[in-house]
Amino acid sequence: MQPLKYLGGYPPQVQAQVRELIAQDRLGALLATKYRDPHAVRNDGQLYAYVQALKDRHMRKAAPLGKVIYDGKLQVLKHALGTHTTISRVQGGRLRASREIRIASVFRDAPAEFLKMIVVHELAHMKEAEHNKAFYQLCTHMEPDYHQLEFDLRLYLTQLELQARAARAGDLPAS
Repeated sequence: MQPLKYLGGYPPQVQAQVRELIAQDRLGALLATKYRDPHAVRNDGQLYAYVQALKDRHMRKAAPLGKVIYDGKLQVLKHALGTHTTISRVQGGRLRASREIRIASVFRDAPAEFLKMIVVHELAHMKEAEHNKAFYQLCTHMEPDYHQLEFDLRLYLTQLELQARAARAGDLPAS
């Protein structure tokens, strides 16, 4: 039995329910039914505008964003769905900070709700570095269904991994 690496922190009964969905080959269909709408955020310019609009709506006083891009180098398998960084540079006699958000390229083709969830997560890190109570309160302020979306995103990543494994084994074409 393969471990459910994206669901490792969830109770055994939840993992058992997911394993049952996988065994019945119903996980993909369940997610496809629940998350039908793709997003139109296809390139880095559109992603920047999308993130900036969410930031302006919920975090007007936060520092400005310098760069927002899809990053093909982020390894979902290493739990990096997105990153947030602050890069400090000396310009003249001043220290200037630039904030960057990088979103894993897998979200270019993910349902709209999952893109929003990961963007909310990375924006929340602009105010709260740790995954603490204040961090999750900020996430749910920006996206009330944050916790459900995070769980469903983990199911989605599990489904993508199952599809990739099946494609490598020659069972399915890669999607």
